[in-house]
Amino acid sequence: MSDHAHLFPGFASHWIDAPAGKIFARVRGEGRPVVLLHGFGETHVAWHKIAPALAKRFTVVAMDLRGYGWSAVPESEKGENYTKREMAGDIVAVMESLGHVRFSLVGHDRGARVGQRLALDQPGRLDRIALINIAPIDDAFGDGDLQRVGRARFFASEAPKPEELIGLDPIGFLDDALMNATKAKSLEAFGADALAAYRQAFNDPARIHAFCEDFRAGATIDREHLADNKANGDKLAMPTLIVSGDVTFPANGPLIAAWREWGDDVVEARVDSGLYPMEEAPAETLAVLEEFL
Repeated sequence: MSDHAHLFPGFASHWIDAPAGKIFARVRGEGRPVVLLHGFGETHVAWHKIAPALAKRFTVVAMDLRGYGWSAVPESEKGENYTKREMAGDIVAVMESLGHVRFSLVGHDRGARVGQRLALDQPGRLDRIALINIAPIDDAFGDGDLQRVGRARFFASEAPKPEELIGLDPIGFLDDALMNATKAKSLEAFGADALAAYRQAFNDPARIHAFCEDFRAGATIDREHLADNKANGDKLAMPTLIVSGDVTFPANGPLIAAWREWGDDVVEARVDSGLYPMEEAPAETLAVLEEFL
C-alpha cells in the first residue's frame, strides 16, 4: 500500500483531532493559509498537480473530508453526521490546530458544498473562497449536471440499496463515474498513482456508506439549512470565485447567475475541462486560483 507521499514532495503529514475523529491533511508552504477540499470519489490527492506550486506562495493544507480518504468515518444513519455543517466543523478544527483562525478555501464538488456552508455559518473565518464545478444547491444546469443530479439521487436513496449495488463492483463503479465526468471520457487525466489512491479509499464498505450519507445529508438536512439561509437573506460575505469546466456548465449560463444571488462579490472563471479541472487542466486551473487568491 503506497502512502502517495511522492505526489506531495516536501509536504508534512498530519492526523488532526476534529469533531469527526482524526482528519488526515498534508501541509506545506509559507504565506497566507489556504485549505483545499476534494470532491466525490476522490481524496486530497486530487490536488497533487497544483498543490506543490501553490505551496510556493501559500501555506497549503490539502485534507481528506470525513468519510473519505484516510480521515475518520463517523457512524451515521440518515445523513446526520455528514451534513456540510458537521463537515465544516472539521475544517475549522484542522485549521485552528495548525494555527490558522482565518484562511482561504478552495473546494471542488462535495468540498465546495462544505466551503459554501462554512462561508455562510462562519464568514469571519474566510478571506476568500473558490468553488469548483458546483451549483449553489443541487440544481440541474446543462446535460453534464443532469447526469450528476441523477447520480446524486441514487446515492441519496434509502440505505442499504445504493451501498449494496456499489458494493458489487466498487472499483468499476468509481472508474466509470470518474471517466464519464471528464471532458475526454478517459481516466488518463488522473494518472496511475492518483487512481490507485482513489480506488484504495473507495474499496471499503464503511466509506461507501459514508459517501452515501454525505449525499443523503445533501438531499435533506443541507437543503433545509440552505433554505433557511435563503429565507434570511444570508450572503457569501467574502470575495468568491466560481470555477466551471466548459463541459460541465455552459458559459454565461444560469450557474453564475444563481451564485450571484448568494453574494455581491462573485466572479466566474472558465476552464477547458470536464468535472475535474485540477487534474484535466492543472496549469489553467492553477493560474486561475493563483490570480484569485
